[in-house]
Amino acid sequence: MVAAFGWGTNWPLLKVLLRELPPMSIRALGCCIAALLLAIVARALGQSLSVPAGMRGRLVLASLLNVTAWMGFATIGLVWLPSSEASIVTYTAPIFTVLLAWPVLGERPGWRRVAAMLLCFTGVGILFAGQRFDVGLEKLPGVLSVMMAGFCFGLGTVLGKRMPLRLPPVALTAWQVGIGGLPLIPLALLLESPRWAEASGTAWALFAWMTIMPLGLAYLAWFEAVKRVPANLASMGTMLAPMFGVAGAAIFLGEPFGPRQIAALVLTVSGVALAARG
Repeated sequence: MVAAFGWGTNWPLLKVLLRELPPMSIRALGCCIAALLLAIVARALGQSLSVPAGMRGRLVLASLLNVTAWMGFATIGLVWLPSSEASIVTYTAPIFTVLLAWPVLGERPGWRRVAAMLLCFTGVGILFAGQRFDVGLEKLPGVLSVMMAGFCFGLGTVLGKRMPLRLPPVALTAWQVGIGGLPLIPLALLLESPRWAEASGTAWALFAWMTIMPLGLAYLAWFEAVKRVPANLASMGTMLAPMFGVAGAAIFLGEPFGPRQIAALVLTVSGVALAARG
Protein backbone atom coordinates (compact mmCIF):
# COMPACT_ATOMS: atom_id res chain seq x y z
CA MET A 1 0.00 0.00 0.00
CA VAL A 2 2.80 2.43 0.88
CA ALA A 3 4.64 1.66 -2.34
CA ALA A 4 1.49 2.01 -4.46
CA PHE A 5 0.57 5.34 -2.86
CA GLY A 6 4.09 6.71 -3.26
CA TRP A 7 4.52 5.68 -6.88
CA GLY A 8 0.97 6.54 -7.89
CA THR A 9 1.00 10.09 -6.51
CA ASN A 10 4.46 10.57 -7.98
CA TRP A 11 3.06 10.84 -11.52
CA PRO A 12 0.93 13.99 -11.19
CA LEU A 13 3.43 15.63 -8.84
CA LEU A 14 6.25 14.95 -11.28
CA LYS A 15 4.20 16.53 -14.05
CA VAL A 16 3.89 19.70 -11.94
CA LEU A 17 7.62 19.65 -11.22
CA LEU A 18 8.41 19.41 -14.93
CA ARG A 19 6.97 22.87 -15.43
CA GLU A 20 9.95 24.29 -13.53
CA LEU A 21 12.67 21.62 -13.40
CA PRO A 22 13.80 19.03 -15.98
CA PRO A 23 13.01 15.35 -15.32
CA MET A 24 16.42 13.65 -15.34
CA SER A 25 17.92 16.28 -13.07
CA ILE A 26 15.07 15.84 -10.60
CA ARG A 27 15.49 12.08 -10.59
CA ALA A 28 19.29 12.15 -10.32
CA LEU A 29 19.37 14.65 -7.46
CA GLY A 30 16.43 12.96 -5.74
CA CYS A 31 18.14 9.56 -5.83
CA CYS A 32 21.36 10.99 -4.38
CA ILE A 33 19.54 12.68 -1.50
CA ALA A 34 17.23 9.71 -0.84
CA ALA A 35 20.16 7.28 -0.80
CA LEU A 36 22.07 9.50 1.63
CA LEU A 37 19.07 9.84 3.96
CA LEU A 38 18.43 6.09 3.84
CA ALA A 39 22.08 5.37 4.61
CA ILE A 40 21.92 7.68 7.63
CA VAL A 41 18.75 5.96 8.86
CA ALA A 42 20.33 2.54 8.31
CA ARG A 43 23.33 3.42 10.42
CA ALA A 44 21.10 4.95 13.11
CA LEU A 45 19.22 1.63 13.25
CA GLY A 46 22.48 -0.27 13.56
CA GLN A 47 22.28 -1.78 10.07
CA SER A 48 25.57 -2.45 8.30
CA LEU A 49 26.12 -0.92 4.86
CA SER A 50 28.75 -3.52 3.98
CA VAL A 51 28.01 -5.57 0.84
CA PRO A 52 29.60 -9.04 0.51
CA ALA A 53 31.83 -9.33 -2.56
CA GLY A 54 29.76 -12.14 -4.07
CA MET A 55 26.60 -10.04 -3.92
CA ARG A 56 27.87 -6.84 -5.56
CA GLY A 57 27.17 -7.83 -9.16
CA ARG A 58 23.60 -8.83 -8.31
CA LEU A 59 23.14 -5.57 -6.41
CA VAL A 60 24.20 -3.51 -9.44
CA LEU A 61 21.92 -5.48 -11.78
CA ALA A 62 18.95 -5.14 -9.43
CA SER A 63 19.59 -1.40 -9.08
CA LEU A 64 19.73 -0.87 -12.84
CA LEU A 65 16.44 -2.73 -13.37
CA ASN A 66 14.45 -1.57 -10.34
CA VAL A 67 15.58 2.04 -10.25
CA THR A 68 17.49 3.22 -13.34
CA ALA A 69 15.32 1.61 -16.02
CA TRP A 70 12.08 1.98 -14.10
CA MET A 71 12.47 5.69 -13.43
CA GLY A 72 14.40 6.53 -16.58
CA PHE A 73 11.98 5.02 -19.10
CA ALA A 74 8.94 6.15 -17.13
CA THR A 75 10.20 9.73 -16.95
CA ILE A 76 10.98 9.82 -20.66
CA GLY A 77 7.48 8.57 -21.38
CA LEU A 78 5.97 11.70 -19.81
CA VAL A 79 7.29 13.70 -22.76
CA TRP A 80 4.62 12.09 -24.98
CA LEU A 81 1.89 10.95 -22.58
CA PRO A 82 -0.33 12.62 -19.96
CA SER A 83 0.64 11.40 -16.51
CA SER A 84 -2.70 9.61 -16.01
CA GLU A 85 -2.23 7.48 -19.13
CA ALA A 86 1.45 6.90 -18.46
CA SER A 87 0.70 5.63 -14.95
CA ILE A 88 -1.79 3.07 -16.26
CA VAL A 89 0.56 1.77 -18.95
CA THR A 90 3.55 1.57 -16.62
CA TYR A 91 1.73 -0.41 -13.97
CA THR A 92 1.27 -3.38 -16.23
CA ALA A 93 4.57 -4.43 -14.63
CA PRO A 94 2.86 -7.27 -12.68
CA ILE A 95 1.81 -8.78 -16.02
CA PHE A 96 5.42 -8.79 -17.15
CA THR A 97 6.25 -10.37 -13.81
CA VAL A 98 3.85 -13.22 -14.61
CA LEU A 99 5.34 -13.70 -18.07
CA LEU A 100 8.94 -13.65 -16.86
CA ALA A 101 8.29 -15.88 -13.86
CA TRP A 102 7.61 -18.78 -16.22
CA PRO A 103 11.13 -19.11 -17.73
CA VAL A 104 13.01 -17.70 -14.74
CA LEU A 105 11.17 -19.28 -11.79
CA GLY A 106 9.36 -22.12 -13.52
CA GLU A 107 5.94 -20.68 -12.63
CA ARG A 108 3.75 -21.60 -15.60
CA PRO A 109 0.79 -19.19 -15.96
CA GLY A 110 -2.65 -20.72 -15.70
CA TRP A 111 -5.88 -19.54 -17.27
CA ARG A 112 -6.31 -16.76 -14.70
CA ARG A 113 -2.98 -15.21 -15.61
CA VAL A 114 -3.63 -15.48 -19.34
CA ALA A 115 -7.02 -13.82 -18.85
CA ALA A 116 -5.36 -11.16 -16.70
CA MET A 117 -2.88 -10.30 -19.44
CA LEU A 118 -5.72 -9.95 -21.96
CA LEU A 119 -7.63 -7.67 -19.59
CA CYS A 120 -4.62 -5.43 -18.96
CA PHE A 121 -3.58 -5.01 -22.55
CA THR A 122 -7.20 -4.42 -23.56
CA GLY A 123 -7.25 -1.64 -21.00
CA VAL A 124 -4.11 -0.12 -22.47
CA GLY A 125 -5.62 -0.34 -25.96
CA ILE A 126 -8.79 1.47 -24.85
CA LEU A 127 -6.69 4.48 -23.89
CA PHE A 128 -5.96 5.05 -27.57
CA ALA A 129 -9.24 3.81 -29.06
CA GLY A 130 -11.22 6.31 -31.06
CA GLN A 131 -8.28 8.64 -31.61
CA ARG A 132 -6.92 9.64 -34.98
CA PHE A 133 -4.01 7.53 -36.13
CA ASP A 134 -1.57 10.41 -36.20
CA VAL A 135 -2.31 11.16 -32.55
CA GLY A 136 -1.66 7.56 -31.62
CA LEU A 137 1.52 7.53 -33.64
CA GLU A 138 2.79 10.62 -31.87
CA LYS A 139 2.23 8.91 -28.53
CA LEU A 140 3.85 5.63 -29.57
CA PRO A 141 7.34 6.51 -28.20
CA GLY A 142 5.78 7.27 -24.84
CA VAL A 143 3.83 4.02 -24.79
CA LEU A 144 6.93 1.98 -25.68
CA SER A 145 9.02 3.82 -23.11
CA VAL A 146 6.68 3.31 -20.17
CA MET A 147 6.04 -0.31 -21.16
CA MET A 148 9.80 -0.87 -21.17
CA ALA A 149 9.85 0.59 -17.65
CA GLY A 150 7.24 -1.96 -16.61
CA PHE A 151 9.14 -4.79 -18.29
CA CYS A 152 12.41 -3.93 -16.55
CA PHE A 153 10.68 -3.61 -13.20
CA GLY A 154 8.99 -6.97 -13.69
CA LEU A 155 12.34 -8.54 -14.60
CA GLY A 156 13.94 -6.99 -11.54
CA THR A 157 11.17 -8.43 -9.36
CA VAL A 158 11.57 -11.95 -10.74
CA LEU A 159 15.35 -11.89 -10.52
CA GLY A 160 15.03 -10.59 -6.99
CA LYS A 161 13.15 -13.76 -6.07
CA ARG A 162 15.61 -15.97 -7.96
CA MET A 163 18.74 -14.30 -6.56
CA PRO A 164 17.71 -12.54 -3.32
CA LEU A 165 19.91 -9.84 -1.85
CA ARG A 166 20.24 -10.68 1.83
CA LEU A 167 21.03 -7.25 3.22
CA PRO A 168 19.32 -5.24 5.97
CA PRO A 169 16.19 -3.56 4.50
CA VAL A 170 17.07 0.12 4.83
CA ALA A 171 20.69 -0.48 3.80
CA LEU A 172 19.53 -2.47 0.75
CA THR A 173 17.20 0.33 -0.30
CA ALA A 174 19.94 2.93 0.17
CA TRP A 175 22.30 0.98 -2.09
CA GLN A 176 19.74 0.30 -4.81
CA VAL A 177 18.43 3.87 -4.96
CA GLY A 178 21.98 5.26 -4.89
CA ILE A 179 23.43 2.92 -7.51
CA GLY A 180 20.30 3.14 -9.66
CA GLY A 181 20.44 6.92 -9.68
CA LEU A 182 24.05 7.15 -10.82
CA PRO A 183 23.41 6.56 -14.58
CA LEU A 184 20.85 9.38 -14.51
CA ILE A 185 23.52 11.93 -13.54
CA PRO A 186 25.44 11.98 -16.87
CA LEU A 187 22.14 12.00 -18.76
CA ALA A 188 21.00 15.01 -16.77
CA LEU A 189 24.30 16.84 -17.29
CA LEU A 190 24.30 16.08 -21.01
CA LEU A 191 20.68 16.79 -21.87
CA GLU A 192 19.47 19.37 -19.38
CA SER A 193 20.29 22.74 -17.89
CA PRO A 194 18.18 23.08 -14.75
CA ARG A 195 17.64 26.50 -13.21
CA TRP A 196 17.55 25.47 -9.58
CA ALA A 197 17.61 29.03 -8.25
CA GLU A 198 14.45 29.94 -10.19
CA ALA A 199 12.37 27.04 -8.85
CA SER A 200 9.43 28.06 -6.67
CA GLY A 201 8.80 27.01 -3.11
CA THR A 202 6.02 24.75 -4.36
CA ALA A 203 8.43 22.98 -6.70
CA TRP A 204 10.92 22.39 -3.90
CA ALA A 205 8.16 21.09 -1.62
CA LEU A 206 7.07 18.62 -4.32
CA PHE A 207 10.69 17.63 -4.85
CA ALA A 208 11.05 16.92 -1.13
CA TRP A 209 7.90 14.76 -1.22
CA MET A 210 9.18 12.85 -4.26
CA THR A 211 12.53 12.23 -2.58
CA ILE A 212 11.14 11.03 0.73
CA MET A 213 8.06 9.12 -0.40
CA PRO A 214 8.50 7.49 -3.87
CA LEU A 215 12.29 7.25 -3.75
CA GLY A 216 12.54 6.40 -0.06
CA LEU A 217 9.59 4.85 1.75
CA ALA A 218 7.92 3.38 -1.34
CA TYR A 219 11.06 1.57 -2.47
CA LEU A 220 11.72 0.36 1.07
CA ALA A 221 8.19 -1.05 1.33
CA TRP A 222 8.44 -2.69 -2.09
CA PHE A 223 11.78 -4.42 -1.52
CA GLU A 224 10.53 -5.76 1.81
CA ALA A 225 7.31 -7.01 0.22
CA VAL A 226 9.18 -8.85 -2.53
CA LYS A 227 11.50 -10.38 0.05
CA ARG A 228 8.73 -11.64 2.32
CA VAL A 229 5.99 -12.86 -0.05
CA PRO A 230 5.76 -14.39 -3.55
CA ALA A 231 6.40 -12.00 -6.42
CA ASN A 232 2.84 -12.24 -7.74
CA LEU A 233 1.40 -11.50 -4.32
CA ALA A 234 3.69 -8.52 -3.81
CA SER A 235 2.68 -7.15 -7.20
CA MET A 236 -0.93 -7.02 -6.02
CA GLY A 237 -0.14 -3.86 -4.08
CA THR A 238 1.06 -2.03 -7.17
CA MET A 239 -2.36 -2.37 -8.79
CA LEU A 240 -3.45 0.52 -6.53
CA ALA A 241 -0.81 2.83 -8.01
CA PRO A 242 -2.64 3.71 -11.24
CA MET A 243 -5.72 4.59 -9.19
CA PHE A 244 -3.71 7.10 -7.20
CA GLY A 245 -1.99 8.32 -10.37
CA VAL A 246 -5.14 8.91 -12.41
CA ALA A 247 -7.02 10.45 -9.48
CA GLY A 248 -4.07 12.69 -8.65
CA ALA A 249 -3.73 13.83 -12.26
CA ALA A 250 -7.41 14.74 -12.36
CA ILE A 251 -7.27 16.60 -9.04
CA PHE A 252 -3.94 18.43 -9.36
CA LEU A 253 -3.56 18.79 -13.13
CA GLY A 254 -7.12 18.92 -14.39
CA GLU A 255 -6.45 16.06 -16.80
CA PRO A 256 -9.48 14.22 -18.26
CA PHE A 257 -11.13 11.54 -16.19
CA GLY A 258 -13.94 10.38 -18.42
CA PRO A 259 -15.42 7.08 -19.55
CA ARG A 260 -12.31 6.07 -21.54
CA GLN A 261 -9.94 6.54 -18.61
CA ILE A 262 -12.38 4.82 -16.23
CA ALA A 263 -12.83 1.82 -18.52
CA ALA A 264 -9.07 1.48 -19.08
CA LEU A 265 -8.41 1.77 -15.37
CA VAL A 266 -11.04 -0.81 -14.42
CA LEU A 267 -9.79 -3.33 -16.99
CA THR A 268 -6.13 -2.84 -16.09
CA VAL A 269 -6.64 -3.06 -12.34
CA SER A 270 -8.96 -6.07 -12.76
CA GLY A 271 -6.33 -7.81 -14.86
CA VAL A 272 -3.54 -7.19 -12.37
CA ALA A 273 -5.76 -8.36 -9.49
CA LEU A 274 -6.59 -11.55 -11.37
CA ALA A 275 -2.91 -12.15 -12.11
CA ALA A 276 -2.05 -11.74 -8.45
CA ARG A 277 -4.73 -14.26 -7.45
CA GLY A 278 -3.37 -16.81 -9.93
